[in-house]
Amino acid sequence: MHEMSVALSIVDQVEQAARSRSAHGVRKVRLDIGELAGVVPDALAFCFELACSGTVLQGAELVTGFVAGRASCAPCGRTWETGMPPDMICASCRGGATELLSGRELRIAEVHWAADSPGPSPAPAPATLHEES
Repeated sequence: MHEMSVALSIVDQVEQAARSRSAHGVRKVRLDIGELAGVVPDALAFCFELACSGTVLQGAELVTGFVAGRASCAPCGRTWETGMPPDMICASCRGGATELLSGRELRIAEVHWAADSPGPSPAPAPATLHEES
């Protein structure tokens, strides 16, 4: 299951951040998931709970945010929302010189540390998880 490797990567990155902050716990992790990232949020939530067991993230809530797929056309400048599979042909000029602007994100957007952890809460955690396509 691909979502388990994503969950393990999230836990690893947040644990590294916790060590650097001397944090003792995590209450919540907010993750931005692009609609084209190939991640099923419900499956990820299940895997995240398992991956957190026995770590500083045990009991942490995973909150996911949706990032819509968007594309643009270089020749005519049109932008549009695209779903899965992405429509990469411009409806205005029928050109194929297009670029995917968003929708593949898989990013830790924010971590809320436990109350007994030093420092402000919530703390941004601008990490991007890299997944092979």
